[in-house]
Amino acid sequence: MLVIHERMAYGETLQDWTLVQSFLAVAETGSLSAAAQALGRSQPTLGRQVQALETALGTQLFDRHARGLSVSAAGAELLPHARAMRAALNGLTLAASEQAGELAGTVRLTASVFLAHYLLPPVLAGIRRAAPEIRIELVASDDSESLHFREADIALRMYRPRQLDLVTRHLADIEIGAFAAASYLDRAGRPERIEALLGHDLVGFDRNPLIVDTVRALGFDIGPGDFAVRCDNQATYLALVRAGCGIGFAQVPVGRADPVLEQIPLDLGVPPLPLWLAAHEKMRRTPRIRRVWDLLVRDLPARCRSRDQGAA
Repeated sequence: MLVIHERMAYGETLQDWTLVQSFLAVAETGSLSAAAQALGRSQPTLGRQVQALETALGTQLFDRHARGLSVSAAGAELLPHARAMRAALNGLTLAASEQAGELAGTVRLTASVFLAHYLLPPVLAGIRRAAPEIRIELVASDDSESLHFREADIALRMYRPRQLDLVTRHLADIEIGAFAAASYLDRAGRPERIEALLGHDLVGFDRNPLIVDTVRALGFDIGPGDFAVRCDNQATYLALVRAGCGIGFAQVPVGRADPVLEQIPLDLGVPPLPLWLAAHEKMRRTPRIRRVWDLLVRDLPARCRSRDQGAA
């Protein structure tokens, strides 16, 4: 078995953990660029940290080739130990947070780009008013940030997380509708049947197959080439619809709240998007995280309802 070099001494734990964390991120994401994005570091910094760990351990952790990096035999042998180190550090952090019992501090929240852009800001402003001693870090990402590895304290997901040791709560079901700028509809006409949508300029996703798969499930033969404009970034996607590029699809509470957009009154038969709240079981007992959780439960569902639902 490989023996850790003497310089990896207990007194250098904090510095060495950064190196081990970099090794784990590269091993688990498969590339320096993906690992750098996951950790919020630059790719050159991450590369230097991996090399520093290899030097400290006296062994090569990755095989370098034209396609990128792959874990070496020595790296594969060390992976379980690195993961155990991460688990122990996370356990220490969780226990310390629970014991501290303080409301003041930082809560890291992750949500999709669309949710973070259109629905969360007024909710977070309300949280700041209700609990000014709590600082909020918002990670707007369509990737699944890990709650186990403290990449986030609380996650908002459009699906129910199934990992062990997570507490989840269903907050709302968000209706999906067809929308377009009134200026586009004045020019191109307002479709009265679903079939008529195919004769219009449609704004779709690029590599994300969600819209294509959903429309096909409704019985219509459509492909990426049928979209006049395509974009996967959902905040930019809605901006394209607002600018008059064509008819697109959006969460109903967001579309109806936008004075530029007009909802096309068609029954699309598209199932609503479920919104789930998730946190690590132990971390949710931390006072500041529990406080933010409770305020999200209190305030966010109302933002996910359309005006018609709110009046009901």
